[in-house]
Amino acid sequence: MLAILGITTPIFLLIGLGYLAMRLRVTSREQMQGVSTFVLYFALPALVIRALTEHPLEEVVHLGYLLAYGLGSTLVFAFALLLTWRWQRQPLTTSALHALGMTASNSGFIGFPVALMVLGSPAAVFLALNMLIENLLVIPAALILAELGSQRGASVGAALRQTAQRLARNPILLGLALGVTLSASGLSLPGPLYRVVDMLATAAAPAALFVIGGALFGLKPKGMGRDIGQIVLGKLILHPLAVLAMILLLPPMDPMLMAGALLFACAPMISVYPLFGQRFGVGDITAAAMMVTTLASFITLSLAIWLLSLAGLLPG
Repeated sequence: MLAILGITTPIFLLIGLGYLAMRLRVTSREQMQGVSTFVLYFALPALVIRALTEHPLEEVVHLGYLLAYGLGSTLVFAFALLLTWRWQRQPLTTSALHALGMTASNSGFIGFPVALMVLGSPAAVFLALNMLIENLLVIPAALILAELGSQRGASVGAALRQTAQRLARNPILLGLALGVTLSASGLSLPGPLYRVVDMLATAAAPAALFVIGGALFGLKPKGMGRDIGQIVLGKLILHPLAVLAMILLLPPMDPMLMAGALLFACAPMISVYPLFGQRFGVGDITAAAMMVTTLASFITLSLAIWLLSLAGLLPG
């Protein structure tokens, strides 16, 4: 267990440094936003491009992984909608944000750094696969439903157009498109340009963790125990279990792929979750849920790594 804490502790210490930098006013909210912009628009796209161009496309696209992670996420998303919208009679917008919090992992800022320390370089390939599922399936579904719930009488077509326009400007998806194009064509980046991409990609993990810590500063749960508890349990327990169930039901998968899918599923929700919440009027719940989930994930990620190690799914 000490070896496992040796993996997870540095990650959460980096998160703590970001929090401490904000608390001691070493950095401001605006400066932290600048680091976040750097990670989102430069470092993470570069990481995805590097992962896709270092391997032939057939070694990167794992249909079994996409099916297991995608179906598991879809099941949890549907369950969250049933629970909040149908059974608890909450508004569709609120229900969509609950479902998003339970299924959209923070693959870039937490999932990748954890998987990198546990699995090594394949973590970047898993990041690219997860970005496909989250940016093309989970996030669009939640935003479309939230738009429909917030605008009575709004058409599905209008919601789809708005979501498609946002996705077309998503830097991660642009990086994915470029990386897939280069990998499929067999072309490679010129040496100097590749070195720039490599330097940006290397900066992604520590900068991302620092940003998460800064984002946690100032978030306070306020008497929303039921909603927060549902989202936390859904993300950290139900989502990994659903992905595991799909892995076991589908044809056998390489142990490395299984470990990658489960580690990413164990990550807390995306860092922009509170921003989506603010936009749709549930900012307090989403911010508090992200704080509690991120802190609790120190325990659940450590437990997941221990269980994966016992199952013999981690490299020796």
